[in-house]
Amino acid sequence: MTAAVAETPLADAPPQPQWRSLPLQFTGSGSEYFRIWIVNLLLVIVTFSLYLPFAKARRLRYFHGNTLVGGHALGFHGQGGKMLRGYALVLAFSAGYVLAGQFSPWAAGLAGVLLVGLWPALWQASLRFRLANTSWRGLRLQFNGGLADAYLALLPALLPGAVLMLLTGLRGNGQAESAAVLPASLWVDAALGLCVLLGLALSPWVTARLKRYQHGHYHFAGDTTTLSASTGDFYRLWGRGVLVLLGPLVLLGVGSSLLVGGLARAADGPQDPAAGYAMLAMVLVFYALLIFGTGPWFSARLQNLVWGRTASPRLRFASALRVRDLAGLTLKNLLLTVLTLGLYRPFAVVATARLRLGAITLQTLGPPETWVAGVRGLAGDAAGDAAGDLLGVDLGL
Repeated sequence: MTAAVAETPLADAPPQPQWRSLPLQFTGSGSEYFRIWIVNLLLVIVTFSLYLPFAKARRLRYFHGNTLVGGHALGFHGQGGKMLRGYALVLAFSAGYVLAGQFSPWAAGLAGVLLVGLWPALWQASLRFRLANTSWRGLRLQFNGGLADAYLALLPALLPGAVLMLLTGLRGNGQAESAAVLPASLWVDAALGLCVLLGLALSPWVTARLKRYQHGHYHFAGDTTTLSASTGDFYRLWGRGVLVLLGPLVLLGVGSSLLVGGLARAADGPQDPAAGYAMLAMVLVFYALLIFGTGPWFSARLQNLVWGRTASPRLRFASALRVRDLAGLTLKNLLLTVLTLGLYRPFAVVATARLRLGAITLQTLGPPETWVAGVRGLAGDAAGDAAGDLLGVDLGL
């Protein structure tokens, strides 16, 4: 028996599946989306924003339908009527927060704390709804992250966020209340400052937890993705971002010092209005460098980090978005949007989607049509439909 096994030729062994690259491509055009955008905008204004869920459904249906993965378009099956329920819920919470502030600063603060406490549940429902109503090759995607995991992911931000909302309510109504009811204004301002600093310090950690929860629960055809990026990777990204930001800050500081010094030397002479224009020009240059330099750098690096580390046993992603391409497009979009008084906005959105999606590549282990068809035949997508009907919340996440 042993000899018979040894004589079995290696050529009879089944071939091992190979990784295949499936490029992402966005085929939409600005002129097509402009017609959708302008109708949506007018209907949202006429209906006092009640048409917003229907407008979002139309927008998502267009963008999904024009996003090709390996030559096959995504599909979006969400309905505006179901999304209206989630929008009404969020609107009711927001209105409650505003109305509470009219009665008492403490009521406003407590309403803000309640809103912060509900946010993880709304976020998790939004992710489940969006994925359950997205399909590829006729099979629905799913998001299988649990509610408890959503609260754990947001836990480092919940306490500072709740304290910040409480203090904001107190600070915003401080002039209408007596000193016996409210803490001292200086104490509130100091606590607010500490919350902001704590939030900045925790931002990389919170972002890492959010992305690990979000990218660690995408489920498709029996595979669930994971995000292998560590918290240290996000802190290193934030650290490099601070270094990139130092350039505009140094330029603004040096320019301001030179200008202030020149004004001090000319204090005894006639005032030169050109100094004010020079200060304004420096501030504009600073914000231009911030928008077209630091912003695109951070956005491109974050996309490459997150999607480049997202994978499952049979799926993995790669992202190669270049900073200079995103910076150049951002500059072009802003200039044309300003020159056209906002009418270039849909063209800018389409161009940005084309650039971002074109930088991502999906790799599959073996032919995807084989295992996608197998999973569809065995399980169907009833679970995805049930998740999508759960609440109908879509927060745009």
